[in-house]
Amino acid sequence: MTFNDIFKSSFLESVKEFSVVDTLVGLLFALIIGLFIFLIYKKTFSGVMYSTGFALSLIGLSLVTTLVIMAVTSNVVLSLGMVGALSIVRFRAAIKEPMEIVFLFWAIAAGIVIGAGMIPLAVIGSVIIGIILVVFVNRKVRYTPYILIMNCADDKAEEEALAVIKGAVDKYIVKSKTVTDAGIELTAEIRVKDETTAFVNQVNKVNGVSGATLVAFNGEYMS
Repeated sequence: MTFNDIFKSSFLESVKEFSVVDTLVGLLFALIIGLFIFLIYKKTFSGVMYSTGFALSLIGLSLVTTLVIMAVTSNVVLSLGMVGALSIVRFRAAIKEPMEIVFLFWAIAAGIVIGAGMIPLAVIGSVIIGIILVVFVNRKVRYTPYILIMNCADDKAEEEALAVIKGAVDKYIVKSKTVTDAGIELTAEIRVKDETTAFVNQVNKVNGVSGATLVAFNGEYMS
């Protein structure tokens, strides 16, 4: 047994099996598509707290997934070991918006497709997905929904307040009404087109209305 035989192993021999050029090309396209996903996420973000860390993780996820798939497709034994290693990983990051799941799967899918060598499919598919998300996510909503809570002393105050609301908003629907000895608490869903909320001041000035509270409603509704 020679000195070279001691260090000779299948691991060292497998190092020569991958192509440096293919690896660099795959990672380059993964970076480009990851940046494209990052820009689409930034453009279509509609939440309140924008997370730069999550946006940058989309780029890293594309690169890491591409690298893993390249290693898996080049060695069957490695693919079995990779499945076992990934099965013990637990991801506990909180998903704040449902759309974040779409971008996570998009980054993973792009990395898988590029790592498998189907770069044109990754490019064309990402462009189509990006266009669809930009068109539908940034679609302007015709109505802005709000919840209005009013405290009325009697039926007359309720009727006058509803008359003011009817003339000031595009549409309103009474959601709940609570009657007690102290008065009437009325909750209504209203839809405003021009973002004007001055009508709340007029409602509060109605005789018998002791308070009016307007709250933005971020739930889903059908127009």
